Amino acid sequence: MKIRVFDEAREMADEAANFVSKKIKDAIREKGNANILLATAGSQLLFLEAIQNKGIDWQKTTIFHLDEYKGISEQHAASFRKILKEHILNKINPGAFYLIRGDATNCEKEIARYEKLFKAYPIDVACIGIGENGHIAFNDPHVADFNDPKTLKVVELDETCRQQQVGEGWFSSFADVPREAFTLTIPAILQSKSISCVVSGSQKADAVYKTIHGEISTSCPASILRTHSDTILFLDAGSASKSNVD
Repeated sequence: MKIRVFDEAREMADEAANFVSKKIKDAIREKGNANILLATAGSQLLFLEAIQNKGIDWQKTTIFHLDEYKGISEQHAASFRKILKEHILNKINPGAFYLIRGDATNCEKEIARYEKLFKAYPIDVACIGIGENGHIAFNDPHVADFNDPKTLKVVELDETCRQQQVGEGWFSSFADVPREAFTLTIPAILQSKSISCVVSGSQKADAVYKTIHGEISTSCPASILRTHSDTILFLDAGSASKSNVD
């Protein structure tokens, strides 16, 4: 895992967009299309803005996303489907995009539908982040499994994760945050050929330290990124502040 540190979040987001756009363009040149996996947390919004200005032929892309709250509609302000559409999908008009239906009435059928699509389009580049508890997607420490046989699953969110959603302004109170969510599993994410991991803010400094320096363990799920052959960790000054990296 390579690490790059920037003075400010916007510069970091732009450099991550440069890395990701090269991977997308390389895939399009080599096989005519590119498959992309996107995260939708607040820390990713500057990146989603920057990637739109990199000269990508979006009609030759297929886009997936990492996770979605269980039981909320696409009209909910915190819905990752809504955030993706408003911040990137409606602006770039990709060739295809497939979103997790968090309010599906039959979870098992929704998981089967999404898994079938996901396996049909092997991911060229994943664009992810790290949560305050070290999660990637919604693989919080108590549900993270480095050998998970599943591709997509429903998990119970831990208290730290739910509190983070309130702190970022997506929900007005802790009680409003859904207790469960759909998430791609860690093995599914690691199947991506390349991974860009964008992390901003001092509130994530502890998680970043454990990701870089701690034991590779589900106690900090993001630590598994150190085993991936083509991952870059993009940090701003705040998120890097405890890790002694430059």
